[in-house]
Parts: sequence; structure tokens; C-alpha cells
Amino acid sequence: MNGKLILEDGSCFTGEIFGCEGIISGEIVLNTSMVGYQEIITDPSYEGQIVLLTYPVVGNYGINDSDFETIKPCIKGLILREKCEYYNNYQAKESLKEYLNKHKIIGISGIDTRALTRLICAKGSMKGIITNNDFPKEEIARFIEKTDNKKECSQDSNSITSEISHIPGKGAKVVCLDYGLKNSILQGLKEQDFDLYIMPRTTKVSEIMKLDPAGVFLSNGPGNPKDMNESIETIKSLINEIPILGVGLGHQLLCLSLGADTYRLKASHRGANHPVKDLIHDRVYITNQIHGYAVNIEDLPGDLIVTHINLNDNTIEGIKHKSLPIFSVQYHPNINQGYEDCAYVYTEFKKVING
Repeated sequence: MNGKLILEDGSCFTGEIFGCEGIISGEIVLNTSMVGYQEIITDPSYEGQIVLLTYPVVGNYGINDSDFETIKPCIKGLILREKCEYYNNYQAKESLKEYLNKHKIIGISGIDTRALTRLICAKGSMKGIITNNDFPKEEIARFIEKTDNKKECSQDSNSITSEISHIPGKGAKVVCLDYGLKNSILQGLKEQDFDLYIMPRTTKVSEIMKLDPAGVFLSNGPGNPKDMNESIETIKSLINEIPILGVGLGHQLLCLSLGADTYRLKASHRGANHPVKDLIHDRVYITNQIHGYAVNIEDLPGDLIVTHINLNDNTIEGIKHKSLPIFSVQYHPNINQGYEDCAYVYTEFKKVING
């Protein structure tokens, strides 16, 4: 079935609809990873977004039962150059098309993703729609205008826990505040054998401290950190009480709580090959990143030290406090996607907790 991808600047791309049919709107963001489409589709950091995959052929290894980041897809739509009709992998249970259709996710293939990528890199992420219907231009413009990125990419997601859960461990007790925690980051915490309590982002400070944790972990997640005032106030109350590690969105929230500022990136970081330099140990890591906001280096508070920078654009990728047991990284130190080098982040957190 023929379909269209229409951007808010009026650009129109034609392709073929697969998965579910209908019409959807949202912010269009790109990911440059060669593999890992199953993890991308189910990553809470993409909540409510339409994801453009720049790699030209997608779907060749199908969908399996072991590589999900959450139990349900988080994206709103998927844009491809070419989808594989047939998959070949001993673990695969179904095709990408079947998976999207089952979960009522709209995809479109046959798009000139190279041209679309260049457009987004030049103008920044834009709102758009995917549809298999012919609507008048005026109606399409109204539909796009009504799209609220703040609402679409909010923390009100089924992928974010609403109840406290406990993962027993023999090590120190750690509270994880869930802003969109994904499996590959949870695995990093579990490998340190922490006695983990996963708590909703709305949990009060008194409830957190009632558990008498040895540390607090601030997870990855979607959205603009400046929209999360309640979470920022909670973190402010924890700063002088306990060791804290933030990752992804958790890094941004921690920095805001410490007096730093964040801003929207024109060229967002979403991909599996971002080079990050550890300024403390003079080492470079290849990292997985999923963020459209960054911490402003220009007005960083004097009690914070920049520990990591992105070698592509010199944006902040990590900080630590000069006197408090607090640090954070912007990239995602995933465990199950070939980024084992970055697992040192969790080891460092364990060292900080154990003194």
C-alpha cells in the first residue's frame, strides 16, 4: 500500500506502508546504528517518536524473544529505506512487519533516507506524519500543528514503572528511579549484585530514604528534562544525603538539580558509534547515545567537573561533583549490545558506594 511521509516544512516523501495502516504524527528523529533495530523500537528513550533508521536495509534477522529493551514497542512510527520481506536468524520468531502490525505501529519503507537524513541534520528534528490517505494540504498542516512533542515524549508511558519492584542482590541496597529504564542498563546494575529497588519517578524523598539505600541511580528516559520539575526537586533533596549516579536523562536531571542548564541539540545524538573521551583517564570509548538535549558547558557550576566530552561536537558527556559522591554520564552504558567497555560506569558507582 502506498503511503506518504510529510514534514512540517512541507517536504513530502512517498513510500510503502507496512505494519499497521492509518495516520500518525510525531517528532521525527534519526538513528545511525547498523544493527539493533529491535532494541531501538523497544527503547523507552524513543517514547512517542517516529524513528528514521539510516542503515539502508532493515529487518533481515527478524524479531526474537531476548533482545527487547522493554516488553512493548515505544516508538510511534518507523521510517526505512528498504525492509527485508524475509528474515534469517535461528532465534527469530517473527518478521519486523508482523511485529509492528501486532502492536499497531505504522512503518513506511522505500523512503530516500539519505535525503531525509541530510534534511533533518540541516534543519534539526521536525514534526511530521505518516499516512496512507490523501488529505488536503491544509488538513495535513493542521494535523502536524496539533502534534505536541512535549505530550508525545512524556514520562506518562507504559514502559515506566508505576509500582515498586525488588530485584534481590547480595550487595549494597540501591534505589533506581525509573524515568524509562531499559533492560540493557538494568542488566549493568544487576551485574554489580546490587540489592535493587526500582521505584516510580514520582516517589517521594521520604519513601526513598525509608529504605535506607546506599545509593540512588537515575535512569535513562524520554523527554525534555526541564519539563520534569517534580523529579528535579526530588533529586535536589537527595544530593547531600547519598551517592548518586545518573545516566542519559538521569544525567541531565542531575545536572539541572545541581544548578546547570540544558539546551536542545540541533543535531541530536542517536546512534551506536559516538566517540566519547574520558578526560580523567585519557581514554576514548565508542558509545551508544539517544538524546536530543545536552548540558550547557558555558555556565556549568564551579563545583562540577567535566569528565567526558563528545569528540564529534565537544558537548558534555559526563560530570562529577568536586566534593560529593555524585557523577553522571550522558551516553548509555549498555551491557548487552557490545558496549562492555562502558560497564566501568557501574563498577565506579559500586566503588563510590562502598567508600
